[in-house]
Amino acid sequence: MSEERKTMSENIKDLFKGCLTIPNLLSVIRILLIPVFAVLFYNNQLGWAVLVIFLSGLSDFFDGKIARKFNQVSALGKMLDPIADKLTVFAIAIVLFLKFKSAESEAMQAFAWVFLLFIAKDLIMLLGGALLIALGTRPVAAEFYGKAATFAFYAVMVIIIGFGPEVGAISAVYPNFTLPETVMFVLVVIAVVLTFVAFFSYLPGALKQIKENSGKNKATSEQKEDK
Repeated sequence: MSEERKTMSENIKDLFKGCLTIPNLLSVIRILLIPVFAVLFYNNQLGWAVLVIFLSGLSDFFDGKIARKFNQVSALGKMLDPIADKLTVFAIAIVLFLKFKSAESEAMQAFAWVFLLFIAKDLIMLLGGALLIALGTRPVAAEFYGKAATFAFYAVMVIIIGFGPEVGAISAVYPNFTLPETVMFVLVVIAVVLTFVAFFSYLPGALKQIKENSGKNKATSEQKEDK
């Protein structure tokens, strides 16, 4: 087995050390809630869809708090938490993109493409994380900017699914509480900006890990040649 493969194998094995924790369970539950949300939204049960997203965001908030307070931070948790975030963002962005594209408002139809930015960013993050694992390096854990962007995304999406024109559960029953289109668009743009600020904040750490891993592999190769 080559040294690179051995390093990757050991890295994956280390991920599952001490993985049976409450924060990791919450992350798994968050992942399981994704298809529940999609089905509810697709069946136009928007009230329940809002509740599911709210619970998902709540679990995202508490898993980190519990992990730090009770010393339940694990290597798997550092991966599982952002993966759950990204898959949730991906699902919400897809259903809202489709909903906006089918809206009667031409402005909403034209604005639908903005949700593709969330999808593109999270696809890059997931592929990047897989690449880091393949290189024998652990993906960078979520930092402040990442958590802030995720919180903003959850908050904005709950507001839209609750009060947005043509998509809101509450505004459908109480039209007076409908969010103006302009306000809704501004909120989404703010969430997009924060998302990409978080994305670029990950790059230095990821590049540093790749560089360090490359240096270790080079040193190992040189040692073998000396022998």
